[in-house]
Amino acid sequence: MTKRRIDPVTGTETTGHQWDGIEELNNPLPRWWLWTFYATILFSLVYVILYPAWPLVNRATDGVLGWSARDDVAREIAAVDAAQAEMRASLVGTDLAALDRNEELLAFATNAGAAVFRTHCSQCHGSGAAGALGYPNLLDDEWLWGGMIEDIAYTVRHGIRNEADPEARWSQMPGFGEILDRDEIATLVDHVQALPGGQDPVAGPGGALFDANCTACHGADARGNRDMGAPNLTDAIWLYGNSDAQLTEVIAEGPFGVMPPWGTRLREAEVRAVAAYVHGLGGGEVPAADSSAGSLPDTEATE
Repeated sequence: MTKRRIDPVTGTETTGHQWDGIEELNNPLPRWWLWTFYATILFSLVYVILYPAWPLVNRATDGVLGWSARDDVAREIAAVDAAQAEMRASLVGTDLAALDRNEELLAFATNAGAAVFRTHCSQCHGSGAAGALGYPNLLDDEWLWGGMIEDIAYTVRHGIRNEADPEARWSQMPGFGEILDRDEIATLVDHVQALPGGQDPVAGPGGALFDANCTACHGADARGNRDMGAPNLTDAIWLYGNSDAQLTEVIAEGPFGVMPPWGTRLREAEVRAVAAYVHGLGGGEVPAADSSAGSLPDTEATE
């Protein structure tokens, strides 16, 4: 039992506790502090009666006022949707190829598309759309399936090599590990690595292997084929890497990148908006008649 006594200096009772000879005084709490504490208790009692507070098995208590944060968010979303309804309808009804002729609508689509991209696309393509190993860079002007805004919208809407959408873009590179031996694959790896430097695609031992096994998809000039999503092998852009080990794996096993269809998850206006956003990132193509270059770039991104 602690021994309490009166402190001779202050005349205040001690608590009986001391540390290093210093005794603790039993001073009462300030009256203002006590009343504040009592007020917080009263406030908490009122709050749990008026607002959702006590957790139950599947939900929380509703509260007398019936207020819900989710209802507030839903009302705000509905208000934004109502405010944007006209612009969304206009976006859905506008030919994507002519979207750039309406500056206001294009600005709306780009801003809305940026939000869609950050929410649904950045996990794979990166927050800056620069991609990663196995995920295409959307900032350049190289497109596997075409870089026109309509092409991008189709890719977003239906996806690539997925089984959920019968209209998904589909192609498959076979695994040559069961067709070619290790030495042949090594020769082909060396040959493909040299293509961006100007190597003749069908010259030499590697060229013979390339001609016999690869030109059906990548072409005799190795510049790819958009109809089947076959990449350009002469542009030094490597979706899965260009090291000996990486190219050996690609040739031996065959890559099979999958993109889900977003047409079932996003509204049509959102699909068009994100297509406009991606198209405007820097590598989007325009019809030949509107392009100063007069021709389309080579292929390789959006797989």
